Amino acid sequence: MFTAMATPRILAMVLAGGEGKRLMPLTADRAKPAVPFGGIYRLIDFVLSNLANGGYLKIVVLTQYKNHSLDRHVSMTWRMSTLLGNYVTPVPAQQRLGPRWFTGSADAVLQNLNLIDDERPDHVIVFGADHIYRMDPRQMVEQHIGSGAGVTVAAIRQPLALADQFGVIEAEPRPGGSRIAAFREKPKDATGLADAPDQVYASMGNYVFSVEALLDAVHTDAKNPESRHDLGGDIIPALVKADDAQVYDFAENIVPGETGRDHGYWRDVGTLDAFYEAHLDLISVHPVFNLYNHRWPIYTGHQPLPPAKLVFSEGRAQDSLLSPGVIVSGGSVCRSVLSQRTVVRNGADVTESVLMDNVTIGEGAVVHRAIIDKNVVIPPGARIGVDPERDRERFTVTESGVTVIGKNVVVEP
Repeated sequence: MFTAMATPRILAMVLAGGEGKRLMPLTADRAKPAVPFGGIYRLIDFVLSNLANGGYLKIVVLTQYKNHSLDRHVSMTWRMSTLLGNYVTPVPAQQRLGPRWFTGSADAVLQNLNLIDDERPDHVIVFGADHIYRMDPRQMVEQHIGSGAGVTVAAIRQPLALADQFGVIEAEPRPGGSRIAAFREKPKDATGLADAPDQVYASMGNYVFSVEALLDAVHTDAKNPESRHDLGGDIIPALVKADDAQVYDFAENIVPGETGRDHGYWRDVGTLDAFYEAHLDLISVHPVFNLYNHRWPIYTGHQPLPPAKLVFSEGRAQDSLLSPGVIVSGGSVCRSVLSQRTVVRNGADVTESVLMDNVTIGEGAVVHRAIIDKNVVIPPGARIGVDPERDRERFTVTESGVTVIGKNVVVEP
């Protein structure tokens, strides 16, 4: 007699409450996961696309800081069919446990346990909202269920020499996965992996919990006055100590349509320089991160805009991404990402730059190695990214020399 096995019930929680101080001025009036990326996307679109492509369609997005544009984007873009009870919904901080905001990622989960009570899942996916990557989460969930662990932590292999820059996972092989023997924050004496002595496991900040382990861990953590109430800093070490944590090797994740070049790509864009470098990963002939993988698409909202166009004989673009509504009117664009409705006027020269929505580059202006936020007007003849000392007087300049201009700025001639 055939007996059907019940499909595990999964709830996905996306942690999108980060303040993003290191991305200032891009986060001056928007949450970090709402920061535009790649011409037409927001940072949060990448994790939501991974979950949706994997078939996990009950998703709550926990928000807190400067959340209006993020909530609006999620509400307007990520609409699911309600026929089968699917949803992606933003959940702002509600102070359900008293007059206080989230004090950490574990506290964010604690303050939203009503969502788990309502859905009654068997397992909870808890992913961050501000990384650039493709991942099939089903493979991680399958390993988690098979291992019987309370939590499974996704890890990416990094060079041993860089171990002091990450939260490092020390693992021991076990049936169904690898037990986490220790979780160490930025160790200077890390040891390499058994199969790759020159590498370590770095935590990606993505977790799958059994619901019982998660509930017990956050309730116990809430009673500890010395805790920072952080998933990575407090909850995971507690489950490691209880011998109830496994590691998932991101290198084993296979995404439909990926190539050998972009397999295992993952970037934390938590700094302006990392944000800039991740954009450069998009624009080569064979990109390090391929936006053109139609078998695992990155979803986002689309405005009713006309196609991009290049006009006049001098209007040209090379090794660049041009979004809908872009007009290159006699100017030159090279190794750059231009977001929707951006205009480059006659004689202007834009190189190795990221221009966000509705930026105007005036006639004869030069823009080099810059990030320019939405609605900025660069006047005719201006020079951005050419004189770092002059730029520092007016704008933000990163350690690597990238000039960053915040939104709505009208640059003085």
